[in-house]
Amino acid sequence: MSVVVVATIIPLPGHRDEVIAALTETIAKVHTEDGCELYALHQAEDRLVMIEKWASREALDAHSRGAALAALNPQLAGKVNGPLEVIVLPAVPAGEPAKGQL
Repeated sequence: MSVVVVATIIPLPGHRDEVIAALTETIAKVHTEDGCELYALHQAEDRLVMIEKWASREALDAHSRGAALAALNPQLAGKVNGPLEVIVLPAVPAGEPAKGQL
């Protein structure tokens, strides 16, 4: 069963562009990982939100231990407001399958 992740990143003032650049570089690498179905960056005025979909919990676990995130973390050091808020969300299917879940 697919797993959806919502990760919220709050850049420190003056570092938003650097954080977006680091995330954008990482996205291309993550898209090649086994089990990655969606890895998309979105933005609000005060935060960035990564919406992810993984084929399985095992694929998500492998991503969490993978080279792309290991390389990203030092790039974000000192540029974000604390640790990223990461929420793992198993689907609750409802309605039409194509519209009722990611």
